[in-house]
Amino acid sequence: MAGYFKNVNTLEELRRQYRDLLKRFHPDNPQGSTQATQEINAEYDQLFRLLKNRHESKSADNTESNTKTDFNNMKYDFTEDELLREMLQKVIHFDGITLEIIGNWLWISGNTYQYRKKLKDLGFKFAGQKKSWYWHSEAFRKRSHKKLSMEDIRNYYGSTEVETNGTKRLKQAFA
Repeated sequence: MAGYFKNVNTLEELRRQYRDLLKRFHPDNPQGSTQATQEINAEYDQLFRLLKNRHESKSADNTESNTKTDFNNMKYDFTEDELLREMLQKVIHFDGITLEIIGNWLWISGNTYQYRKKLKDLGFKFAGQKKSWYWHSEAFRKRSHKKLSMEDIRNYYGSTEVETNGTKRLKQAFA
């Protein structure tokens, strides 16, 4: 393996580096290739398992509920993470949009009009008040009817924003 990931100690760091690497080495990019993407995915899987095992050993004495409605329990779920990565790969090269990962949800804003049919087909839904498209796995179930602003959601779950128009600007906002 080429050792694409550097100094990864948390799942959030792993995901952030994965998104950056996927953007740089995706086969659709001139410097990318299928082999590089496969190596990145294999290294990601290995590091994810390592972090997951570390997390599980730390929380073995914890008696909290293990439901999929609790973000803290879901963020180390390998299946959820794989679904998130698959969806990210499908939309990361849309031009003129802003892709934001908040918890295990993908939010897309910006110039989305030209992609609306494709987003719908992929299972995204449009949040009119937030003027953004969102996607999450079917495992997640909202427990409350409380309406939250995007800023409230970002503050609670942490977020990473990627502009996909080629500027490679990455902004992190963690609570």
